[in-house]
Amino acid sequence: MANASDEFRLASSGIDHEGRLPRKYTGDGQGAKKNISPPTLALIVEDIDAPDPSGPMVPWTCWVVVNIPPTLKGLPEGFSGKEEEKGGDYVNIKEGNNDLKVPGWGGPKVPSPGHRFEFKLYALDDELRLGNKVTKDKVLEAIGGHVLGEARLTAIF
Repeated sequence: MANASDEFRLASSGIDHEGRLPRKYTGDGQGAKKNISPPTLALIVEDIDAPDPSGPMVPWTCWVVVNIPPTLKGLPEGFSGKEEEKGGDYVNIKEGNNDLKVPGWGGPKVPSPGHRFEFKLYALDDELRLGNKVTKDKVLEAIGGHVLGEARLTAIF
């Protein structure tokens, strides 16, 4: 039986104490303080309140990151798009395509406030080998049978 110290948790210093996602992490930010990836150890980040113009809510994928070593305490703010510049523990990390069809953090630009952003972190028993084009769907398919733990964090913007 696991004790409290074995709990798998997800936290981000970039999300305020009220659970709000700051403007600088969105497409609504100003100048250089716009579309900055948040400081977190996340695998899949989605706007779970994104409307589909033709129908119901459809989650919008903002970020997909794979092969984050379990020894890391998190990814630093502004990490997205710079993984090639980092060595050491960061060398095998790969960013997948967001729903803008480009790799890296795709800061949301929401038409109205109150959207929930869900950060989902998976602990896996092996590194993922997904080829050059990593997507949320490929990740979710590949992790089947390999998930040791899962954590979620929701922020509001």
